[in-house]
Amino acid sequence: MSRSRRSIRHCVLDGGGVIGGSAASGEGLPEIAVQTKLRSQPHKLLTRVFPGKSEKLPISPVRMLAGREANHSARTKFTSSDRCHLSSRYLPVNGPSVIDRMDSCAYVSQFSADGTLFVAGFQDSDIKIYSVDNEWKVKKNIRARSLRWTITDTSLSPDQRFLVYSSMSPIVHIVNTGSSMTESIANVTEVHEGLDFSGHDDDEYHDDYAFGIFSVKFSTDGRELVAASSDDSIYVYDLIANTLNVRIPAHRSDVNTVCFADEAGHILYSGSDDHLCKVWDRRCLGTRGKECGVLTGHLEGITFIDSHGDGKYLISNGKDQAIKLWDIRKMSSNTRGFALPRRVEWDYRWMEYPSHLRNQKHPNDQSLATYRGHRVLRTLIRCYFSPSYSTGQKYIYTGSADAHIYIYDLLTGDLVAKLKFHDQIVRDCSWHPFKPMLGSSSWDGVIANWEVS
Repeated sequence: MSRSRRSIRHCVLDGGGVIGGSAASGEGLPEIAVQTKLRSQPHKLLTRVFPGKSEKLPISPVRMLAGREANHSARTKFTSSDRCHLSSRYLPVNGPSVIDRMDSCAYVSQFSADGTLFVAGFQDSDIKIYSVDNEWKVKKNIRARSLRWTITDTSLSPDQRFLVYSSMSPIVHIVNTGSSMTESIANVTEVHEGLDFSGHDDDEYHDDYAFGIFSVKFSTDGRELVAASSDDSIYVYDLIANTLNVRIPAHRSDVNTVCFADEAGHILYSGSDDHLCKVWDRRCLGTRGKECGVLTGHLEGITFIDSHGDGKYLISNGKDQAIKLWDIRKMSSNTRGFALPRRVEWDYRWMEYPSHLRNQKHPNDQSLATYRGHRVLRTLIRCYFSPSYSTGQKYIYTGSADAHIYIYDLLTGDLVAKLKFHDQIVRDCSWHPFKPMLGSSSWDGVIANWEVS
């Protein structure tokens, strides 16, 4: 494990502005910069050294504790932004400890929304659910059904009673995680109900390999699933009616990722190998049948999207070796004029990214910022905003094909941590929603847990 305070690349704003060390005031920065500062800076009265004189950020924990005890903020306790300012200085970069080691590539690793569970999915069809607060003991060992190639994604329901898993097949399976059975072998010890996203009810006419699902997510109310597929489409499945609700022919190539924009569940974000991020309003699909807008800027396919949760901002990981930050209020109404000529025959699954393309920019780049340094090769590597509770979403983080985990400062673009432990690709990683803890999964078969020393 190594650390670096060196800036990998300054984030370039729309209009050519640069986020640098002089941007602490937030003047001229996008709205997200102001929001992030408000959520991760201490109360102004806690920064006072003496009347009329304030200490420069970051404020030491000792001074903040002294200010709290002296009740400088007149609140008798830390605010949420005080807490974020303290906890965001102590990143989960030490260790790690090995939680599990399998003879199979690990593709998925995610904490549950309350942080009590950790889900890991492996290529050989194992899905393990660990009890985080019970010394990471295996709560449920799921042996997947009808697996093709690998577990591509998993998702826990909001109440954590059910888990769905997908592979390169139109069938998504659902498992009861609350049952007493620890060893859940599909249709041997437990039933793994199959949800057919192809819309076929008759097995005689069903092609199990018609298309594959790269990404599947529960809605925030647990009533629906949304999925991204290799047939260029987005699917929404109604779990209450147990039927496919809608199929959206969304892109011109594989849709690798899809997610809900916020808790309301009306807005969807999607990303595809056609290089585009798209925004969808489900309330308009019946009348318009098309996207609300398009975000252009990536030069290669998009591997993953994570929403900021406010219905405005998102980040995307791209095969052009970059993460981009977006504001959907800057999206375009269509893709005309945004097509790029194919300049080089390149396949990310087995080739290195051409060095002469690394710093090129899309002529119609609508992103707010770009983060570089990690590598996106061979698999659909994921990226995320850091937790709101403990960091105020001050950072973004990602796995990498060079076996590292990268943590960037959202506002400056600085690489604040580069974690080295795994021997092979880190496809997925997950920051605990409340604790300074980060779980990672790698193609070396290791599930690791990083913490503050």
